[in-house]
Amino acid sequence: MSTYQESLARYDELVAKCPRFDRKGKSMPFTSANGYMFSLLNKAGELGIRFSKEVQAEYFNKFNTSFFKSYGATMQGYILIPEDLLEDTETVVNLLNQSYEYVMSLEPK
Repeated sequence: MSTYQESLARYDELVAKCPRFDRKGKSMPFTSANGYMFSLLNKAGELGIRFSKEVQAEYFNKFNTSFFKSYGATMQGYILIPEDLLEDTETVVNLLNQSYEYVMSLEPK
């Protein structure tokens, strides 16, 4: 299991591979676009990424994962990216980009 600092460094590396958006937040690292957060690193160093309900259902099964939790709350709309999947940089970058496309398709806030 990674330390928080290792998880933060990995998150920064993943987001850096996505030129359409930047990592924000100091104490709670996240990405946002169109008025919506779409990825978040919690205090435990776990990564959550936001998707539509249909895509969530697909990814729950495909990645054998669950809803993402942050500060004790279940984040509806976000899936927990499993630790082993984080090793697959290309897939996680693709997931971040898919999530960005999803929030960009929503009515702006």
